[in-house]
Amino acid sequence: MTHALRIAALLALAAMALGGCASLDARPAFDDVRQQVADRTGHQVQWNQGRDEDAAVAVRVKTMLADELSVEQAVQIALLNNRRMQASYEQLGIAQAHLVQAGLLRNPVFGGSFRLLSGGGGTGVLEMQVEQEFLDILLIPMKKHLAESELAQARLHVMADVMDLAYRVRVAFIDLQSSQQAVTVWRTTAEAAEASYDVARRLHQAGNVTDLDLSGQRALYEQAKLDLAAAEADVLTGRERLNALLGLWGDNTTWYAAARLPDVPENELDLDDLEKQAVGHSLDLALARKEIETAAAASGLDVATTVFPNAAVGGQAEHDPGGPWQVGPMLTVPIPLFDFGQAASAAGRDEVRRRWEQYVALAVEVRAAARSARHRLLYARQQALYYRTVIVPLRQQITAETLLQYNAMQLGVFDLLMAKQQEVDAGRRALEALRDYWIARSDMELILKGRTPAAVLDDVAGGMAGSSTPMHQR
Repeated sequence: MTHALRIAALLALAAMALGGCASLDARPAFDDVRQQVADRTGHQVQWNQGRDEDAAVAVRVKTMLADELSVEQAVQIALLNNRRMQASYEQLGIAQAHLVQAGLLRNPVFGGSFRLLSGGGGTGVLEMQVEQEFLDILLIPMKKHLAESELAQARLHVMADVMDLAYRVRVAFIDLQSSQQAVTVWRTTAEAAEASYDVARRLHQAGNVTDLDLSGQRALYEQAKLDLAAAEADVLTGRERLNALLGLWGDNTTWYAAARLPDVPENELDLDDLEKQAVGHSLDLALARKEIETAAAASGLDVATTVFPNAAVGGQAEHDPGGPWQVGPMLTVPIPLFDFGQAASAAGRDEVRRRWEQYVALAVEVRAAARSARHRLLYARQQALYYRTVIVPLRQQITAETLLQYNAMQLGVFDLLMAKQQEVDAGRRALEALRDYWIARSDMELILKGRTPAAVLDDVAGGMAGSSTPMHQR
């Protein structure tokens, strides 16, 4: 027994030497994510783990909700308060625990038996053994390398989740502001349609308007009321979408946002060396590179465990009645007569090559997505500016000229009302163009910060960007 215990102790010491000391604390990994988020977005993230600083963050959220929200404040609240984001941070703890587990040996296995001797009066042979899979010791460095790669992947996944949440909040906030302005526009349209219908009704009573003309004006008025109600419903829906993204409920949902979208800025984003920036900062490509590294590490581990499963070393002791203990070492090693690991090795190589091809394809798609986003941004800017500087002023001029003609009794009231409605319609289309511009700008900002919007990536990839996962892994 003494020798068996010594063998087990030596195995444990070897495992400690190879595995080293690893902590279960995932805060260093989160601190790295926190710094990356600050560098890329200028925003703060907080992993809520019941510490004193969490209470300070809650107070900060309350303070921001008390004032008029800007888009940047909305993003910051979401990053601090969204519970799905908090769940994402737990990936770091899981990956850190896996790293610790990779440095540990499996527990040794103890076995024993007692055989009664025939006619021995209850005496018999006692056998005991303890064994440890020694392949675990040799594989600890490989397991740790794989776990470290998976921890790096977890950090990148969390970073991607942060960027995606910030983007969704930004787009939802833009949609809400657009919806709020649309309510004002549709209310003006409804008022104009009501005025037109009222004039038509009075003229109809005087016999100057046909039933058909009156019905037409009423139809326009009734449709305008429906459109106004739909716009008001869009505002309520947009608020609830933001409440969910910001992680708000109860009294915290009484916040109010800046009412209007900002105008198109004088200066556009710096789009010089766009492709270089998009590729160099890409979280998607960094994650794809880590997946290649992880696949290579997993391949070597699979081959070793396939060829030598359950290889174990240990000690065995036997005691016969009236005799001394007999102690000696034991070894269990599979004989690779049929499976040399050739299939596992080939599958591993193919998986690494598959990941590499995906990486190259993704690099091409990221470049194309960046160019596509630039085209959309510049087009959206051109459209928004054209509405602001040409279409809307032209419609305002037409309304003013029509009013002069109406005052001179050269045009009727319906002509004046129609001109006003067309001016309002131009304002509504200008608002839609302004919304599209800010969404296109958000797409470009996200790309420059290292994350390609899924819709843009799927568009340039023809819907194939997310279709590369093997069927057995779906």
